[in-house]
Amino acid sequence: MKAIWNKTVLAESDATIVVEGNHYFPPASLNRAYFRPSDYHTTYPWKGLASYYDVVVGEARNANAAWYYSNPKPAAAELGITDYVAFWRGVSVEA
Repeated sequence: MKAIWNKTVLAESDATIVVEGNHYFPPASLNRAYFRPSDYHTTYPWKGLASYYDVVVGEARNANAAWYYSNPKPAAAELGITDYVAFWRGVSVEA
């Protein structure tokens, strides 16, 4: 699977974990040059506190376009998504 935004591959892996229709990419699969930490957070009832990254490609910025759970609740942790990254806000995930 590849996560693509602005004609740029942000992450690529054959070992994503699918949860609720979202592909979570292993941390090592990210091209870190395109990620900036965000101060934005949300809470999901059974997964816990989500942290976000802004995706930056050249001069273009996609705020809070990637999220991850560094300390998920037990049900989500059992799925193996700790620190795995998922995408939205126009980032396409393709085979």
